[in-house]
Amino acid sequence: MQEEKQMMSIISPDGSVQEVEVIVSFKFTDTNKEYVVFTKNEKDANGNVTVYVSHIVREEGQEDPRLEAVTDDEEWNRIKDLLRELVKAGEEAQ
Repeated sequence: MQEEKQMMSIISPDGSVQEVEVIVSFKFTDTNKEYVVFTKNEKDANGNVTVYVSHIVREEGQEDPRLEAVTDDEEWNRIKDLLRELVKAGEEAQ
């Protein structure tokens, strides 16, 4: 049985809309920050699918959340550690 892909629309700074595939979303409970990992299903020169990670910002009075880049090294290292754990758990489940 094939799992249905979860899609979301993102609006680029230039106003264009793109449909992207959500890989995983998660929240760090200690910081209460939410993140989403997604792909446009683009491949790099080695044939690997490119993935993106963004911080989800929810503002009061705004219907849709905003995505921001992760710029803090400590925050980025925590995200990478979590993603490694998710990959490892997925490999062990197979």
